[in-house]
Amino acid sequence: MIEQLEEFKRRFQEIEEQLSDPAIVQDIKKYTALNKEHKKLSKKVATYNAYQKVIEEIDALKPLTQSHEEEEIKQMAKEELASLNSQQEELEEELKTLLLPEDPEEDKSCLIEIRAGAGGDEAAIWAGDLFRMYQRFAEKKGWKAEILDYTEGTSGGYKEIIVKIADQQAYAQLRYEGGVHRVQRVPATESQGRIHTSTASVAVLPEADEVEVDLDMNEIKKETFCSSGPGGQSVNTTYSAVRLTHLPTGITASCQDGKSQIKNYEKALEVLRARLYERKMEAQKADVGAERKAMVGTGDRSEKIRTYNYPQGRITDHRVGYTQHNLPAVLQGDLAKIIEKLRIAHRELLPTG
Repeated sequence: MIEQLEEFKRRFQEIEEQLSDPAIVQDIKKYTALNKEHKKLSKKVATYNAYQKVIEEIDALKPLTQSHEEEEIKQMAKEELASLNSQQEELEEELKTLLLPEDPEEDKSCLIEIRAGAGGDEAAIWAGDLFRMYQRFAEKKGWKAEILDYTEGTSGGYKEIIVKIADQQAYAQLRYEGGVHRVQRVPATESQGRIHTSTASVAVLPEADEVEVDLDMNEIKKETFCSSGPGGQSVNTTYSAVRLTHLPTGITASCQDGKSQIKNYEKALEVLRARLYERKMEAQKADVGAERKAMVGTGDRSEKIRTYNYPQGRITDHRVGYTQHNLPAVLQGDLAKIIEKLRIAHRELLPTG
């Protein structure tokens, strides 16, 4: 472990020197990549430095606990040594965690795509409820949630909505939300009071920056059209909505949320870049394709990862067999316990070598 940490420390110092080189600063791609690596290493190096300092203090105190003539000083040294030994154990555990295999996508903002599945109008309403759940979770975290695109349902909610959650911890926290979410409740549209089952599918994509996806704008087809939905005359009668198509792959992205065509173009480009980045990752890692397929599914009731049962006030995540009976709180964004259970399960599957 120490040898690996020393290598990290050496590399950290090397990057710091490179970042002060004017030639590197002018190369935006290289500078951004080095800055990102520097940030990833900073916590490891800071923790290792703290660990080394504690070891030095322990080595300095040990002679005082054995040879000092004054009993009071010897006792104080023993007490301090006990505290330092406890700190050493804590830092060692933290370092072991920091040295676990890393996912390169962890430190990213993310895009969440929510689509109505089985259940007609109620599925669209449910998709809207899920959107608000993630929006409230982001608010509790102090993260920014920005709608990039949406298509409203005929009776409320959304047939589809894409939202960006902006924070470097967003993807690490929300990546496990991908899959089919099933709701069991009496819909507002049900006149007989019968419980219905509906679904919505959620996909979580890591945000991609310009360094990771180098787009050739000559390969992108841009189309404009009139926005639909509420927003007044300026939204519904001007060509402010934008659809982008990446010609080599056929991947598309659109945005009609704002009145400005320029802003809609920028948002659509962001979605397109994320989708292309995901495709790039699939090519590099064969099992990501299967993971994505399982994550999105078809929206069918049988492909569920989580059930929200309104009559019982129950929420169950089927992947880890975890149940809570606080459904109202979860829908208000209280997802922390469920997310932690999923993160723990994921860490347990990581290779230890």
